[in-house]
Amino acid sequence: MMPRAYAAVSTFVLALALTVVPALAFQPPTGQEQFVPAKNLPQAEQMPAGPLLLAAYAFIWVAVAFYVWTLWRRLDKVEQDMRALAQKTSHR
Repeated sequence: MMPRAYAAVSTFVLALALTVVPALAFQPPTGQEQFVPAKNLPQAEQMPAGPLLLAAYAFIWVAVAFYVWTLWRRLDKVEQDMRALAQKTSHR
């Protein structure tokens, strides 16, 4: 009975060590002490917001235009199929 209890305890200790130790090792870094305005940041750390915003809007509008174009093409194909079916059924 003793080896079985020893195996259970050692398995529990191993599982505990594998879950707790990594969690303790990866603590978040300490943050800055106070607020730093964006205008006071070094030039290398500033991001230009205008071009990124325009690029995002352009991407969205291109994606919407492409989606509407594909819907239009598919709807045109369905209308052609319906006309062909109507012609086939009207001849009978």
